[in-house]
Amino acid sequence: MRRPLCLALAGVLLTGCGLTSGSPMVDDVGPGTIGRGRPLEGADLTVVSKEFTEQLILGAIMGIAFEAAGAEVLDRTGIQGSVGTRAAVENGDADATYEYTGTAWITYLGNSRPVPDPERQWEAVKAADAKKGLTWLPPAPMNNTYALAMNQAHFKKYRTRTMSQVAALAKRDPGAVTLCVEGEFANRADGLPGLEKTYGMSLPARNITQMDTGIIYTQTAVGACTYGEVFTTDGRITSMNLVVMEDDKRFFPNYNAAPMVRTETMRKWPAIAGVLDPVTRALTDDVARELNARVDVDGEDPHQVALDWMVAKGFVTEG
Repeated sequence: MRRPLCLALAGVLLTGCGLTSGSPMVDDVGPGTIGRGRPLEGADLTVVSKEFTEQLILGAIMGIAFEAAGAEVLDRTGIQGSVGTRAAVENGDADATYEYTGTAWITYLGNSRPVPDPERQWEAVKAADAKKGLTWLPPAPMNNTYALAMNQAHFKKYRTRTMSQVAALAKRDPGAVTLCVEGEFANRADGLPGLEKTYGMSLPARNITQMDTGIIYTQTAVGACTYGEVFTTDGRITSMNLVVMEDDKRFFPNYNAAPMVRTETMRKWPAIAGVLDPVTRALTDDVARELNARVDVDGEDPHQVALDWMVAKGFVTEG
């Protein structure tokens, strides 16, 4: 997902991007439906993540899975920015992370146009990064991308579920479609201008209000605008009971989370794939929203939230 990048120059230590020495994960967990036979016994694995809530949770989920399979895990989650996280795995300072396919394709690999089909985008990223010593395991259903959402009152009034229905509403009743969006989203080709072009909308400027991201959620929830720009896995969608519009023409880039593992590590410990695959498949947008909300709305600890979910799903056992 788009997040502020940590500036990285050749020869600058990764600590400049927030990578610290880390600390061992010491969860008292054993195999559940994953990790049986402890196939990672003897492995010393370092897990990294970016610093925002969803990444902290995903990093903890990965580390707990490794622990249950018998590995000793060093926790280096919470690196500031995307560049430092990527560099840690690519340079061998870390072994694995959950990364987003869209971030890799656009930010790291320098492509200007996303691949519309999520599976094909993952395949393209996997092929490109194989040359860089990185192995991408199959992606999760969760897709942390842009969307428009509305509150329950507006949903009951207009009954739109897809962006095509929003476009039809805008033509039928131009005053009905008002937007709360970030300034960047309002002006980027892969934001509102491209969205309008793809769906055949032309909203008057008076119908569009620009504001900071956090305010968008609260203003959408109280109905100050009909639709607000959201990120699809944000926990506030659940806590504020917002209805997300389906991007039925697949305009927005796909940001599916997937394990990105150093290829050298995979060669030594090929069981990593079997340990992570069932967990990754269970990570949906709804799951991500629920877990993110427990941290961002309820104030819980990201690692504990990850552990609770892993135990509740039966992936690991405690004690």
